[in-house]
Amino acid sequence: MKLGKMLSAGVGLAISLGVLTIGGPQANAATNFQMPFPCGQVWEGQTRTNHSPANAVDLNRNGDEGDPVVASASGTVTKVRNEGSTSYGRWIEISHGGGWTTRYAHLSAQRVSVGQNVSQGQTIGNVGNTGGSTGAHLHFEELLNGTPQKIKWDGAQILYWGSKSYKSKNCGGNGNPGNPYSPEEICGDGYKVVDSHAVTGGKVYLLYSSANGNNCVTTVKSTNLGRETKVSAMLQVQDAAATKDEGDYGYYAGPIRKKAPGKCVKWGGQVGTSGGYTSGFEHCG
Repeated sequence: MKLGKMLSAGVGLAISLGVLTIGGPQANAATNFQMPFPCGQVWEGQTRTNHSPANAVDLNRNGDEGDPVVASASGTVTKVRNEGSTSYGRWIEISHGGGWTTRYAHLSAQRVSVGQNVSQGQTIGNVGNTGGSTGAHLHFEELLNGTPQKIKWDGAQILYWGSKSYKSKNCGGNGNPGNPYSPEEICGDGYKVVDSHAVTGGKVYLLYSSANGNNCVTTVKSTNLGRETKVSAMLQVQDAAATKDEGDYGYYAGPIRKKAPGKCVKWGGQVGTSGGYTSGFEHCG
């Protein structure tokens, strides 16, 4: 999806959402905001003077619909709203203290609730095309006392005005947080873990959806998060060829989904070059 096809409807968004500027002394300095995407991902951000609000940024990359959106900083969820087919569509606001908040708009799904405490890098929703949007993207804002500010990630202000590629440094306070993706998120709504096996550097999961009858396999990394290293996942239905997803990935391999009515499945995966796992034919249904 090109940036030119994913711009928000724009004008009047701030007014329709009732953004309020609060007077008085300036609040504490901003926290160390990071990009609202997992560590190592590269996204193109666009700012423009006719955007509403102008200090917001639209973030886009190829095939991004459904991609996880993560908290730019730790805080408390203060709003989880759905404007329908207008304005921000599905959106979330998080308070970070000192008068600072962040907003995440046009989401396809919201995965947090009001009052929930979230950590920096925690998944809060998914990129979507809801509200006054003409293509999947994330609309992001940083606000001080309700007034949108020029955005800073990792202490550096983004480009105003124009487009630029950015690489996320949203890697957690110790540089090696837990993987931001759960196997349920990777496989999709309705999938539940039925089996798993630890491997060196991660874990392989077998999931099943009773709604659609699919098995799903994913290998989720626990080391070198955000770095593209070798990861693989495999799923084979009895009497059929195996399907394998193998490559240099930052967080996981898969998902591989297959139906196996009345048959058994073999599943497995590996992180790096050693210590992989392959099951026998099991979980027959």
